[in-house]
Amino acid sequence: MFERFTDRARDVVKGAQVEARELHHRYIGTEHILLALLGESGGLAATVLRDAGVLPEQVGADVRAAIGSRRDPLGAADAEALRSIGIDLDAVREEVEKTFGEGALEPPPAFPPLRRGLFRRVRPPVTPSPGHIPFSPRAKKVLELSLREALHLKHKHIGTEHILLGLIREGDGLAAMVLTNAGLRLEDLRRHVLDAMDRAA
Repeated sequence: MFERFTDRARDVVKGAQVEARELHHRYIGTEHILLALLGESGGLAATVLRDAGVLPEQVGADVRAAIGSRRDPLGAADAEALRSIGIDLDAVREEVEKTFGEGALEPPPAFPPLRRGLFRRVRPPVTPSPGHIPFSPRAKKVLELSLREALHLKHKHIGTEHILLGLIREGDGLAAMVLTNAGLRLEDLRRHVLDAMDRAA
């Protein structure tokens, strides 16, 4: 499937990983794809989103408000509630990392259970790649739907516009929630994408 992706669409997929990493998330979700689409300023999807009034800064703030970041795993409301009783999460984290080292509060990586091999040898666990962040099921669905959108439109490539159409069609992820909370109707946004594709053709 990825051989059909344009360079910009590939940059969006890579950018989604960067967005997830910057938010200290352990997965790539639809929200990271949306942020990456906005970051790919030369793409048709970013143009349509900007024209609809969607700003990367606001999307980032909405994502952090909805799910926080690993640096702030409780979210802004919980952090504020703790602050109101005199607990500063940033100060606690700073003290713990000063005492025990940077990343001391990060959970250890999950390893698969040990398996018995041939002749009952124990195979060591496979350590996950430190740079790899998996896609959530919804994010995978967005990428699958982008392929379906391209095929439906009889396009031989998958561009940023197809990824945005896939994101709109998925419709249930955090990205869709952020867009609808911003006052956009997904059906209208889809129509704007298709109109922009017609104008670009």
